[in-house]
Amino acid sequence: MRARYKKSVLSILAIGITLGIVPVSAFASNDVINESFHPYNNEKPSHDGLSAGMTIDQSNVTQFKDIIDPAFYTFIEKGWTSITVGETTSFDLHPAYVEASRNALGNVSLGEQVGEINGWKAGRPFPQEPNADDSRAGEKLAWNYKYGYNWGDSAAIAPFYWKYRDMDSGKVERTIKFNFHFLNYKGRVIQEPTPEITPNPSDLFRAIYVQVLDPADVRNTQLLIHRAADDLKRDNSWLYLGFQRRVRRLATGQVTDAFLGSDLMIEDFEGYNGRISDMNWTYKGTRYMLMPFYNHNDMNLDTETHQDDDGYQVIAFGGQGGCFPDITWQLRKVYEVESVPVDESHPLSKRVHYMDAQTFTIPRTVSYDRKGSLWKTFTIGQAHPDHHLSKNKGTGVSIDDSFSMIDVQASHCTTGQFKGQVDPEMSRPSMFNVQHLRATGS
Repeated sequence: MRARYKKSVLSILAIGITLGIVPVSAFASNDVINESFHPYNNEKPSHDGLSAGMTIDQSNVTQFKDIIDPAFYTFIEKGWTSITVGETTSFDLHPAYVEASRNALGNVSLGEQVGEINGWKAGRPFPQEPNADDSRAGEKLAWNYKYGYNWGDSAAIAPFYWKYRDMDSGKVERTIKFNFHFLNYKGRVIQEPTPEITPNPSDLFRAIYVQVLDPADVRNTQLLIHRAADDLKRDNSWLYLGFQRRVRRLATGQVTDAFLGSDLMIEDFEGYNGRISDMNWTYKGTRYMLMPFYNHNDMNLDTETHQDDDGYQVIAFGGQGGCFPDITWQLRKVYEVESVPVDESHPLSKRVHYMDAQTFTIPRTVSYDRKGSLWKTFTIGQAHPDHHLSKNKGTGVSIDDSFSMIDVQASHCTTGQFKGQVDPEMSRPSMFNVQHLRATGS
């Protein structure tokens, strides 16, 4: 039945083209959208000797060198960790986001300078395959990430556990318990109101609100980030310090400082948490790579700590220093993108982002210091929403579910264990203002 239906539709389209009713570009549009959002429909990626269920470790890693990023390859080569291979699965984004991308196709363009974009309202702005001959291909991929469906229109990580670890001894030096909240003001496709929240007097695109729950010495520390719709405008960020009971505006340079003594900068959040215009972006190529994608409910979960009242358990960690999430990795289509800071005083010389081509999340980032030496590597595990909390099922959000930021030079790491929840009631617009910081902190 399905085959006959497909054939009849194609026949009707062919007749339509002959009569001049259906534009030829309709085919191109469908091809572009299908390739961008469903890259595994026709064929799943493969590699000689690779199979689901196998383990890649010191003994066989050389065979898979070209499908593992260089930094993580070194970790395996040293015996710090291994990779358990999972089956490549499709992380389908919500149909409304896909449709918004289809409607916008051909209507979005870059402006004259980095950070300017024209015609975007919602969806993926540049779903076309990147072209190596296009000098601004990396910038377009960066926009796809910024306007991606990461956390959907709004979501919360509640609770969110960070552990600071000595990589040599494995000692957990500190555990911080947070709540993180995310809200898109524009480009909304699912949660009402759509396509944007009004009134929006500051013309914001997105906001992030963070609150520390424990331990006592930093309890009620809060962070608020306002990102303007105009990428050329700087973020407005505020920090509420519980022990001082006062709100202060963050200076621009503080987004590249160690956040609460961790191995992360504020700019590192989600893979990259900054303006497009703060970086020069270069597309380095498309490849198949092993990436940290999995079904949370099928993983080895942490049964000893952080179990919620509802029975939810976070991802367990192991490997060298306990710095590596115990998850499976899939062979997936990836865009390699290099970002170089415009500001010469930036602590990094560059980041290399490995962007997942289907979801446009950034599950792997490798950072280099100002001398060009490897400094940090960031892994963000991606969990399928249909194999997670029941409230996440059907949302089409690739759930950030575990992270590991490793400072190679300091032999130190910060790990993250999530309870990601796509729930608009948990991230109401009233939470994302300075008055809320004061009211919550008092």
